Amino acid sequence: MTDVAAASTAYQNALKVIESVEPRIAGAIRSELTDQRESLKLIASENYASPAVLLTMGNWLSDKYAEGTIGHRFYAGCQNVDTVESVAAEHARELFGAEYAYAQPHSGIDANLVAFWSILAHRIEGPELDRAGVKNMNDLDEDAWETLRKKFGEQRMLGMSLDAGGHLTHGFRPNISGKMFHQRSYGTDPQSQLLDYDAVAAAAREFKPLILIAGYSAYPRRVDFARMREIADEVGATLMVDMAHFAGLVAGKVFTGNEDPVPHAHVVTTTTHKSLRGPRGGLVLASEEYAPSVDRGCPMVLGGPLSNMMAAKAVALAEARTEEFRTYAQAVADNAKTLADGFLKRGTKLVTGGTDNHIVLLDVSAYGLTGRQAESALLEAGIVTNRNSVPSDPNGAWYTSGVRLGTPALTSRGFGADEFDRVAELVVDVLSNTTPGLTAKGVPGKAKHVLADGVSDRVHAASAEMLEANPLYPGLEL
Repeated sequence: MTDVAAASTAYQNALKVIESVEPRIAGAIRSELTDQRESLKLIASENYASPAVLLTMGNWLSDKYAEGTIGHRFYAGCQNVDTVESVAAEHARELFGAEYAYAQPHSGIDANLVAFWSILAHRIEGPELDRAGVKNMNDLDEDAWETLRKKFGEQRMLGMSLDAGGHLTHGFRPNISGKMFHQRSYGTDPQSQLLDYDAVAAAAREFKPLILIAGYSAYPRRVDFARMREIADEVGATLMVDMAHFAGLVAGKVFTGNEDPVPHAHVVTTTTHKSLRGPRGGLVLASEEYAPSVDRGCPMVLGGPLSNMMAAKAVALAEARTEEFRTYAQAVADNAKTLADGFLKRGTKLVTGGTDNHIVLLDVSAYGLTGRQAESALLEAGIVTNRNSVPSDPNGAWYTSGVRLGTPALTSRGFGADEFDRVAELVVDVLSNTTPGLTAKGVPGKAKHVLADGVSDRVHAASAEMLEANPLYPGLEL
């Protein structure tokens, strides 16, 4: 349990020190806490880290360079960093049942880049080096390097499309993943909006990717990772799973068996915030055969690891190994179901017709709104969400036709079934009373909105009652 008095004293003293140097920064920090305390945070990728995790980020570990790996650094004096990274990796292995864990990635995108290059190195570099009769990349002559570069550049990736719920790093063309690989996407069934595993298998047989990516950032259903592994094995692909969004549900044993990616994937990546409730950062989990390649994340892709962030990851992962966290993770999933049911009974259209993870994805086109208009209207009423594409979205990835909601953050505050049903009511109240704003030409546009008089005040007042009953960091005073 957090010692609230000790945490309050720590933050008060820290802010005094910051204020003595740059008071505007101290003010922004205080304002951020106030804003988070006073709004309904429904962004699926955000959460609230514990005071212990937050305090772990601000220390002198940040002053240490530590390129390399545990016990094999390019700088002297890294014994304490070795301890920190070892503890973080140990907790990650034990928490997820992984053979190997790499705690250095600074973010989810970094974790994915490490995974991509590790798979390339394992699947291509190793055999090519063997054929060239050398043991080290540095021993290759220029002709051999040119051959290897061509092989790297001609590999294929098959991932979930952005509008179906995939992530930018799963082969989206403007992203580096879409430039590194010959890319193709799989979507969802046009009617059910659910994953069609037979269609994924057919695409894999035809395209023959080196990497098959599973996982999502806006798909409100669970995935059968055993089936995805069967597809990967059939075509000789490496199965990589990006579980950044649902890692907390894996850690909390809400997702088990075929829904737990770790026993089935060759490589798994994740962030450590979102549903895992830790600091902003990434992890790579892998089977032993991929461990040597992943361990070369620095200097292959990464620079010096952020040792203070690895320490905070270790603290968060330790918290996630408790029974309390398992209870929390189950509540996240239960609350998402309640939230979805609250929308359905009020006539709101949901992508896939519901949820069985932590995400609820609204299709707001029936309200005559774009996702951008809905997002802005909800923010005006104190409800923080993010617009998101829906399958075959006619408004594209900028304006969108959807709004993505998630339950991790408000569940951390103690919201339960009654509160989440009320949240659905408030969201519907806002959307039902919002109309598109007019462009300079006097016609309805895709960006601006008009929220009816009195709605914002009404929703703010109703939200305030729930937020006051479920305070954020109760007892912590700045």
